[in-house]
Amino acid sequence: IPRVKQALFADAIGTFFGAILGTSTVTTYVESASGVAEGGRTGLTALTTAILFGIALVLAPVFLMIPAAALSPVLIIVGLFMMSPVQNINLDDFTEAIPAFLTIIMMPLTYSIADGVIFGLVTYVVLKLFTGRYKELSILMYILAILFFIKLWGADIAALF
Repeated sequence: IPRVKQALFADAIGTFFGAILGTSTVTTYVESASGVAEGGRTGLTALTTAILFGIALVLAPVFLMIPAAALSPVLIIVGLFMMSPVQNINLDDFTEAIPAFLTIIMMPLTYSIADGVIFGLVTYVVLKLFTGRYKELSILMYILAILFFIKLWGADIAALF
């Protein structure tokens, strides 16, 4: 993408200040990625997004009056749309299929998307190690797996000592 450096620099600044203010740090990236995916490559895209965010900010109290039960069907539909990439999982390779399955299952069981992803990543690294395919992973994957393993099971391990 031409001039992607400027767009990512703007995202980095937005993420930096957003994190200081306590907002989700991925919203700037998602906004930019979705804008580019839909063909928006000018400042008009960012301006339109800013105006719509401003309107949403003003209308936020109205949206908060909608009960959670009314949002459930919408969340179910969004969840179904999110399941479409599952068909791209290589089910013939169990070192790919098992971690993907465990990630999908552990998210609702732990009530945490992050814990589900962590569980899947640790499982992925362990399976690659035990099947002798450890060269397929970067050193960063091993470091993350160790840190995530400590995060998930660190308290249980510390209780043993």
